[in-house]
Amino acid sequence: MEFIAPDVSELDRQIGGVSSDTPYPPPIRRLTLEDSEPATLVDAPATATGSSGAGSPGGFTAARRSIGAPQFSIRRMEIDDVSVSYSDREAVKGVSLPVRQGEVLAMIGPSGCGKTTLLRSLNRLTELTRTATLSGRILLDDVDITLIEPTSLRRRVTMVFQQPNPFPMSVFDNIAYVLREQGSRRQRKKALEPKVHSALERAGLFEEVKDNLDHPALKLSGGQQQRLCIARALAAEPEVLLLDEPCSALDPQSTQVIEDLIVKLRDDVAVVIVTHNLQQAYRIADHVAFMYLGELVEYSSATALFGSPREQRTKEYVSGAFG
Repeated sequence: MEFIAPDVSELDRQIGGVSSDTPYPPPIRRLTLEDSEPATLVDAPATATGSSGAGSPGGFTAARRSIGAPQFSIRRMEIDDVSVSYSDREAVKGVSLPVRQGEVLAMIGPSGCGKTTLLRSLNRLTELTRTATLSGRILLDDVDITLIEPTSLRRRVTMVFQQPNPFPMSVFDNIAYVLREQGSRRQRKKALEPKVHSALERAGLFEEVKDNLDHPALKLSGGQQQRLCIARALAAEPEVLLLDEPCSALDPQSTQVIEDLIVKLRDDVAVVIVTHNLQQAYRIADHVAFMYLGELVEYSSATALFGSPREQRTKEYVSGAFG
């Protein structure tokens, strides 16, 4: 069976993002079983288009977004020319970004590009590493975070990590622990119930666990454990919620539940999420920051960054040329 290779320039055009400004889906190689018929290249069906009527790199389309325009936008944090180094290695290089309540900010980029380091810098977790040094400014409500006591800062800028990490205690006590730490004296369970229930409701978990609040949190499913961690973070009434790959260990159904939750939470808190899942960033983010080798390559609305990226490196990354 003879295979007729297509013209290279034509193949580049079909793959998209290499030789043409208009991206196309990859070609499908259709092989026939008879030796008398050569193999042929057939264009894949056109991808769905957004409201602009144009396809977008990597198959991202406006029809797949599950987030509407924000109702309002309040600037909560300002990242101003921030660089972070570990010993003599610079992990973040002069990044400036706004963090707004009413919006979800997604930070994307390949592993080792500095996005998690930048995220951890927003509540001063980076400084727990002895070799880490930070320059530039990070402001919370116009106050430099270095002037805020770390424990107080981490109540206002809370973080949920990649792996669910509930405390080895009951569902109720996981939330109550945070509330008791905030009070000047230990509060009784009855007095804490309304706030515990409220935090679980905000995390979309209360209806599932309301009859099992005294059961061990470690017996919950992975998705429930992660929502419990989000509820625990929300119990502190933060202004900013940081999420570091919160769905990477979860099944698709649990992921969808948490994505829906994130979109709902953006009206109450500023949400910053680090994710390797480009589809997830496109589905839930209002703005996206693409980082590469410590640099902020591009910052734009999700529809603009995925649909018509300005930078060639962004275009290559969202189209799958590297990762």
